[in-house]
Amino acid sequence: MASFKSASQESAAKRIGSFLAKLVKHQIFIPIAALLILVIFNLIADPSFFAISLDQNSLGNPVFSGYLITILDNASELVILAIGMTLVTAASGGQDISVGSAIAISGSVMLRVLCGTNSRPEVLQAPIIVAFLVCCVVAMLFGAFNGTLVAIFKIQPMVATLILFTAGRSVAAWINKNELPIISDASFGYYGNFIPGIPIPTPIFIAVACMILIALVLKFTNLGLYTQSVGINANSSRLNGIDPALIKFITFVILGLCVAVAGFIKVSRFSTINYSVIAKDIEMDAILAVALGGNALNGGKFNMGASILGAYVIQFLTTTLYKFNVVSSALPAYKAVVVIILVVLSAPIVRDKITETWKKLAPVKIAKEAS
Repeated sequence: MASFKSASQESAAKRIGSFLAKLVKHQIFIPIAALLILVIFNLIADPSFFAISLDQNSLGNPVFSGYLITILDNASELVILAIGMTLVTAASGGQDISVGSAIAISGSVMLRVLCGTNSRPEVLQAPIIVAFLVCCVVAMLFGAFNGTLVAIFKIQPMVATLILFTAGRSVAAWINKNELPIISDASFGYYGNFIPGIPIPTPIFIAVACMILIALVLKFTNLGLYTQSVGINANSSRLNGIDPALIKFITFVILGLCVAVAGFIKVSRFSTINYSVIAKDIEMDAILAVALGGNALNGGKFNMGASILGAYVIQFLTTTLYKFNVVSSALPAYKAVVVIILVVLSAPIVRDKITETWKKLAPVKIAKEAS
């Protein structure tokens, strides 16, 4: 009986070890683990962090408030950018560092269309939908510019997008003649804040719509397959009838569309724009979201869900640091330390070591309990 019991426990240990080994190796393990750590930390430090209340905003409309709502709201732009950045990274094996500047340009274009020649109009000079479409076209053109440099001229993505990163905010200021346009029409602010009668921030709905759209695109088209194929081996893809240059170009254009949506939300939040501050350093957060999702930064296979979850984890971390009164100037340093740890833990070699260690320790632990 004793030997049977010991064999049964050893078999259970192997099954548990095998399950945990698969769990650790799964791509989405790191962002989930990071999220759980942040949740546990906040539960211990201050359980009120998770409180959600129904309050009134400045217009007297009922709205939900709380740190969780803030996280979901403020992460919206980052989530949308992470979608495009994931595709660009997978196809090109590099990252677009110009998305922050491109947001400034797209937001400036939108305000220019809405304001016309008067930087502070009493009424909108064009329908919001028209301004948004113009914004999309401009952002996609800049995406196409970056995509051409990468796909046709074979320039490394970070170097190619450095052009727009450097000049983008100056271009954004030039579009509105260095003026800071202000929209007084309250309806424009609905898209970046709240729609009267709906207590949930509008950007959350926009982010969810973008997630559903990309999920449908990846499910019913070959974009995901072609993107991964090109990222893994462009030459083999070409032999199989896939045009690597076209796929890379398309991913940059899609990222441009994501930039337009994020820029729309950004300028709608405040009904104005500050060219030097808007979306500052958001490109770094977008790249970190892709890395935190366990996606290889040198291209190839990707997990869109993991990138999106990584974006929410980064915003969760940011909100947590603000909650505990970390000064804004020190915020990047704290964030960098935490993200470095998470990215290192997501490295395959580290995961393999953790798996091997667990496989050795699990049977020993159960054997001790049996004795």
